Amino acid sequence: MAQLGLTERELRAWRTSFQMVEMLRTRIEQQLQADGGLSNADYSVLALLSEAPGRRMRAYELGRAAGWEKSRMHHQLTRMERRGQIARERCGSRGIDVVLTAEGHAALKKAVPGHAEEVRRLFVDRLTPEELELFADIAAKILDNLQADRPPTGDASAT
Repeated sequence: MAQLGLTERELRAWRTSFQMVEMLRTRIEQQLQADGGLSNADYSVLALLSEAPGRRMRAYELGRAAGWEKSRMHHQLTRMERRGQIARERCGSRGIDVVLTAEGHAALKKAVPGHAEEVRRLFVDRLTPEELELFADIAAKILDNLQADRPPTGDASAT
């Protein structure tokens, strides 16, 4: 009998996808904590800033890139600023730039090798190159739909 108005096939696809994402998130979080004392959220912010020109981004752009609501980004940045991993600098009359500090860059550099190894071990090496490409295409299709369907969250520039 189908549950939630889904067929058995649909339910299997949904449940295995959801369980996979949750288990991957947990395992990656454990690795990041053990190797460098970072959370997934810390790593995400540090990685996004490290790839940005001048290692800085407007707060609202960082929130958009991370896919987070304004309040989540604000709280995350507050925690990271206390640890010296990022700094917030006024930009214009209302904007805030988030800047990767030397401490944040060092924390990211320390975390990258173990993180990459764990992602490879748990995910990449389990798929053939063709499966990996197909997986990326499917995930991008779903992600594109989620992003297009996202309700507006407001301007995070004052974060």
